[in-house]
Amino acid sequence: MGNGLVWTWVHLDKENKPKAVGISFTETALTGLPTEKPDNGMDGYEFTLSLPKEASVLPFDHVAVDWNPKGHIPPGIYDVPHFDFHFYMCSTNVRKKIVLDSQDMKRCQKQPPAECLPEGYIYAPQSEIKYMGAHWVDLSSPEFNGKPFTHTFIYGSYDGKVVFMEPMVTLSYLLTKPSVSAPIKQPRKVQKQGFYYPSSYSVTYDEVRKEYTIALGDFVKR
Repeated sequence: MGNGLVWTWVHLDKENKPKAVGISFTETALTGLPTEKPDNGMDGYEFTLSLPKEASVLPFDHVAVDWNPKGHIPPGIYDVPHFDFHFYMCSTNVRKKIVLDSQDMKRCQKQPPAECLPEGYIYAPQSEIKYMGAHWVDLSSPEFNGKPFTHTFIYGSYDGKVVFMEPMVTLSYLLTKPSVSAPIKQPRKVQKQGFYYPSSYSVTYDEVRKEYTIALGDFVKR
């Protein structure tokens, strides 16, 4: 990614319970990135990553890092250079079917049961994205309450199912070399049962290794 490397990892304890799962990338990955949107109609550039087989105790199938050089909608909120870190709970084959034609748009706009999304999250208008699905935002997040967007947490859905969890982080915030963690709001129910779900996420920089990490942690089996 850019002039560097990006990879996924998972940490398990001695009982094979997850302690953390995440995406790490070298400091150099933030240089050499495209500065303009791609010419395929998308807002950004995707780097699709598999997960270690040991991550099978989690609901996630794979991860995608999306670099958005001009941000995306809504204007005045997310229209700044930033990364979307998608932890997908569906396969890449399912994602390929999200094409947003007239019939598929109906599937994309089909909402999951209310109890499967955290309280306070709303379906973001016109947030249906090809190969991703629809996006849900938390209106209590700082960026919707007069503060600048630095990092936030999004849920995504398709065909009535929650299909991804997504930390979003701006380039400018990453360049401050942060060390921050935040809770993940939880739904009352989950559709993929029997897995460990994260209840927090973190954004950190390692001065020794010169690496950034986006991690999910504090898992609860549901």
